[in-house]
Amino acid sequence: MGKRKPPEELPLFAQAGRPPSPPVAWTVTELTSRIRGVLEPAFPQIWVQGEISNLRPAASGHVYFSLKDDGACISAAVFGWGRTRHSFELKDGLQVLCRGRVSVYPPRGTYQLTVEQVEPLGAGALQLAFEQLKAKLAVEGLFEPRRKRALPAFPSRIAVVTSPSGAAIQDMLNILRRRAPQVHVTIVPAVVQGAEAPAQLIRGLQAANRLQLGDVVVLARGGGSIEDLWAFNDEGLARAIAASRLPVVSAVGHEIDFTIADFVADLRAPTPSAAAEILTGSWVQTAQALREAETRLRGAIVRDLSNRKRLLEHVAARVVSPRDRLREQAQRCDELAARLDRAIRARLERGRGRLEQLGGKLDALSPLKVLERGYSIVRDPLAGNKVIRSAAELTPGKRLEVKFHDGQATVEAV
Repeated sequence: MGKRKPPEELPLFAQAGRPPSPPVAWTVTELTSRIRGVLEPAFPQIWVQGEISNLRPAASGHVYFSLKDDGACISAAVFGWGRTRHSFELKDGLQVLCRGRVSVYPPRGTYQLTVEQVEPLGAGALQLAFEQLKAKLAVEGLFEPRRKRALPAFPSRIAVVTSPSGAAIQDMLNILRRRAPQVHVTIVPAVVQGAEAPAQLIRGLQAANRLQLGDVVVLARGGGSIEDLWAFNDEGLARAIAASRLPVVSAVGHEIDFTIADFVADLRAPTPSAAAEILTGSWVQTAQALREAETRLRGAIVRDLSNRKRLLEHVAARVVSPRDRLREQAQRCDELAARLDRAIRARLERGRGRLEQLGGKLDALSPLKVLERGYSIVRDPLAGNKVIRSAAELTPGKRLEVKFHDGQATVEAV
């Protein structure tokens, strides 16, 4: 396919006698690329101010919006805005100053402002002053950690330099009353916004030191814009904080807000409420530890009393009264006497049986039994009743005694 001639170089009319040739048209991509090549180099870096409208944050972290004024509107995009922290939020109606470049978005054939920097309108000069003062005080060493004073672990008195009518002090008082009601709070009134605010904050801080109004001083203010918080970026206030004999806590704005007072103070609290929680942290932890110790002690006492009660019941069950003991011993004696009586009777019975057995044997061997069978015993009464065993021992006329089984008789030998 041959190279096409740009449309502007094509003849407007066909030559006479020749049929008209079809026009050679650009593609949309070619035209968009041509416009892009002309437009983007012409606006490489510009500042544009206007009002944000139709804000559309994307899940990717990119933010798309329209930048408008009374006469015109231009699309804008900030890439990666949601993935980084900023001191302010983009929202509809916010007047901003944007630095970026004009670019063409070919898929839609539109041009837009690709934004690289966004500042709330009027905040640029303040931010520059903030950075310059911060650098100056940092060189002087006012931000050095080694000069920071330790906060008291258990402050019994807290001086708060703030506006008495602000919401910040009410939040602080609610938290202090709930977490550590024993802490005494002294409010040193001061304007926290406007031209008079720095001088009043300095006087309040100096009065807290001079009168020893607390163990620690808190500079407190709720959130706001950079202009609202500007009093806490005052150089005089920064030097007064550095010169304070009492430890100083800076509790200004929200967590994303930073002021010069935050860098100079001995501790920066993200919010006034956070300052109250930090200062009462040791009180709360100690109270919790005491409650836990009390619970453990009560449990130990209950367990000890229960053990002692069981021991007492066990000992009481083993203790016998003297009367019961005597009764037991008497019963025991009766039982032993009965056993002894049975034992004696059994022994006698066994003895009687043995005696009868031996008597039977003796009776079987007794001479009387022999006499009952017809035998007799001849004895010599003159010779001590000697038994005559042989006829040779007899002489005629000798008197003898004859023993029968049922009696005896005197006879004379012949």
